[in-house]
Amino acid sequence: MIKSVLITGGAGFIGSRLAKACLNEGLKVRILDSFSPQVHHTKRLSNDLSDRVDLFHGDIRDRAIVQNAVAGVDSVIHLAAETGTGQSMYEIQRYFDVNVQGTAVLLDVLQNDANAASVRSVVVASSRAIYGEGTYVCRSHGDVFPEQRAADFMSKGSFEPVCPLCGCPVTMVATSEDAALKPMSFYGLTKQVQEEAVLLFAKTKGISGFALRYQNVFGPGQSLKNPYTGILAVFSNLARQNHPIDIFEDGLESRDFVYIDDVVEATKRAIMYEPHFVGSLNVGSGVATTVIEVAKSIRDFFASSSSVNVSGRYRVGDIRHNMADTRRLQEVLGFKPETDFPTGLRHFLTWAGGQPAEDKAAYTRSLAELDARGLMGSAKPVA
Repeated sequence: MIKSVLITGGAGFIGSRLAKACLNEGLKVRILDSFSPQVHHTKRLSNDLSDRVDLFHGDIRDRAIVQNAVAGVDSVIHLAAETGTGQSMYEIQRYFDVNVQGTAVLLDVLQNDANAASVRSVVVASSRAIYGEGTYVCRSHGDVFPEQRAADFMSKGSFEPVCPLCGCPVTMVATSEDAALKPMSFYGLTKQVQEEAVLLFAKTKGISGFALRYQNVFGPGQSLKNPYTGILAVFSNLARQNHPIDIFEDGLESRDFVYIDDVVEATKRAIMYEPHFVGSLNVGSGVATTVIEVAKSIRDFFASSSSVNVSGRYRVGDIRHNMADTRRLQEVLGFKPETDFPTGLRHFLTWAGGQPAEDKAAYTRSLAELDARGLMGSAKPVA
């Protein structure tokens, strides 16, 4: 039975919620976090955590602090990572250094440090980004896994993926864990390496290992200041200040948004899972929601005068659609996400409405950084 857990990245959006859930289960909780200024406003835990957990303030790449943090714990939940598809396309070294090297340090300690011998399971936060475009169906070739969309097509307003074998139109279907892994951003590639490293370690060590492929996680408490990690934060900041909301591509690109409480519950169940298991599980809602629908819902919630504009601009490394097959999650952990997107969005926006609206300068600057490096493109605006 698991009695103690270390959560790397435990001061973050998912980690702090997960820490509270573990405490409620009677687990002893340790948190290792660097409090990255891009995400965190402060370098302190929330008041309802600070006196209940053991905090190790430091970097996942710091072997000494990792050794101290893992000593004597039963389970490790590895959330510490740099996140953001767009930023990863030009801060390549940083993403590999933190995500890949940080994971290597953690696993090396777990393998070689005698004080880590009690660890019986490892859970890593993987990502749907490892799939790239994911699974589509071609009339002629059945299930296919499209390549990265070509800039010459997108510049003409052709945003939908095509069959990699015949170039014909394809239809999106839910992506299962058995789909081909074809990451299209450096962030996705680092998450694939993280996942495969953790699962390989678990197999060779004879312990349980879960790679939870989170879809687009959202909910109260997520960072509103980080322009790289979610359109809900960006759009809510803009809508509350009545600024225009500019949408990439034609607005019909879609994402599988999964509510934070469902992510925490799935992760907690992985921690508490008693049978031996090594493998990957999708953690998503199984429903695709278009970006234009998201923008209009946010504008309407705040009764904002923001215009919603389809810009035709696009980012290199972005995928078109996203919808997870969650059947294996239900089969293994007996859990099916419960919060639908409209309900979760109301919870998020009610919370966000009580927070200071972040200036749009950071978001504008993030786009300028991509543009300066040739990682933005533009088609003729789509009406």
